Amino acid sequence: MSLTELKFIVAVAQERNFRRAAEKCFVSQPALSLAIKKLEEELNVIIFERSRSEVSMTEIGEKIVEQASKVLEEAAYIKQLADLGKNQLKGTLKLGMIHSVGPYLLPEIIPILRSSAPDMPLEVEENLTANLEVQLRNGVIDAAIIALPFNVPGLQYRALYDEEFDVVVPSDHHWAKRKHIKPEELSDEKVLLLNSGHCFSNQVTQACPELSRKGEILQGNSLETIRNMVASNLGITVLPCSATAERYNNPLIKVIPFASPAPTRRIAIAWRKSFMRLEAVEKIAEAIKAIDSNYMLLIK
Repeated sequence: MSLTELKFIVAVAQERNFRRAAEKCFVSQPALSLAIKKLEEELNVIIFERSRSEVSMTEIGEKIVEQASKVLEEAAYIKQLADLGKNQLKGTLKLGMIHSVGPYLLPEIIPILRSSAPDMPLEVEENLTANLEVQLRNGVIDAAIIALPFNVPGLQYRALYDEEFDVVVPSDHHWAKRKHIKPEELSDEKVLLLNSGHCFSNQVTQACPELSRKGEILQGNSLETIRNMVASNLGITVLPCSATAERYNNPLIKVIPFASPAPTRRIAIAWRKSFMRLEAVEKIAEAIKAIDSNYMLLIK
């Protein structure tokens, strides 16, 4: 049994597909399949049930994969211990981001990090909060930019900034000349939101509770897709202020602030309590706080 074999079974468990798992591990599919078969023979158990349409774990396979994840994290921890006293800002940092933050925050922090931490490239994983939580706990990623609340055993977080929401409507919408919109007014409109599972959609419906009872809600896969759907006159939407900055101006849409107090969300960076590269986490936080932006209300 080797760490490589354990890495392979964890990858297959995550991807539920041998080909994608092999690509993720940078090996050929036959090599990955052979290694897993060898491990199953050594343990005298079946870890994965194979079929043409899907790969699923056996009951004992789930327990083995869970333990394998822990072993891999402990092995990574040994490497981190060996690197203590060395430069914590040297080497790739695996950073997760929720979909409603990544496209807008990354272009801002990358130039800052290229200057302040040139030897720390980011390997970025955009995903849902629930998936990032699992990846953090399993050591797949090192840190994650998420929206609060985020209270998970074994993980800790640091709040970074608050961000208000804006209403976005087609340029010829009857609200286009309005100065402010009240949250309860959205219930009479056709509202476009991210698919269920995205925390931003939950935050919008919490801020505008009438939506869940009266509003007609259509769903999209990304904020940029939704922005274009609004431009095509399909409906209106709510976006975080980072997504309504001037550089995203479109003559076919109009951005209107909410009436005060506007709905907001709090963005934070989270990491495992056992993660050793705390200087790297701090450097990400510093880069975010160094952004010259009027949409962030920084938290001291």
